[in-house]
Amino acid sequence: MMSRTTLQRLWTWLCRFRYRSGYGVHSPFAFRLITEVIHQEWPYYAYTALMLEEKKRAARESAEWLREPLRVKRLLFRLANETQADYLLDAGPSAASALYLQAARRKAHYRQVSSADALSLPPEEPLHLLYLHDADHPKWVERAFHHYASHALPRSLFIVEGIGYTAAMQALWQRMQQDDRVGITFDLFDVGLIFFDRRMNKQHYKVRF
Repeated sequence: MMSRTTLQRLWTWLCRFRYRSGYGVHSPFAFRLITEVIHQEWPYYAYTALMLEEKKRAARESAEWLREPLRVKRLLFRLANETQADYLLDAGPSAASALYLQAARRKAHYRQVSSADALSLPPEEPLHLLYLHDADHPKWVERAFHHYASHALPRSLFIVEGIGYTAAMQALWQRMQQDDRVGITFDLFDVGLIFFDRRMNKQHYKVRF
């Protein structure tokens, strides 16, 4: 039998069918992100090597290591590559997604912060891309969002895991969207994308993914 999350994802996918190709999206920025990054299907050079590395590491890691769907991990790779982020912050449980974030930007400064650690970021360190992933603990996710949003730059991108998985995460996602610091957002059910460039009109997109 399908899990509740799988059924929710299927229903969301059907409801957002028309958004796969950017239909009805007038913003050039949003259209390009949807068609050339979110739904990019090119077989990137690193995918095969990353899957092999995942299998090797899985034998040594906990069950949480393979927690994200493959499509999410590959999206993280594409987003890090697209934004050309120089400072990557990975906040949440240790997971295979770390391999994908680092593979996309080998020269970037990468830091990992576990959910159990204190929220900290050196004041002089920029924050270009944040992957915030601990959907089982929405209160921690909200605290982390507010803490790191104070470091956000116009070019910053926050990726929030599991925004559609539970009622608590859905409510938190709505609060994030309403934050005055937030600009354009994309709801992909598995993850939410938050951009902070307020020169663009604040708008929220729901995208089939």
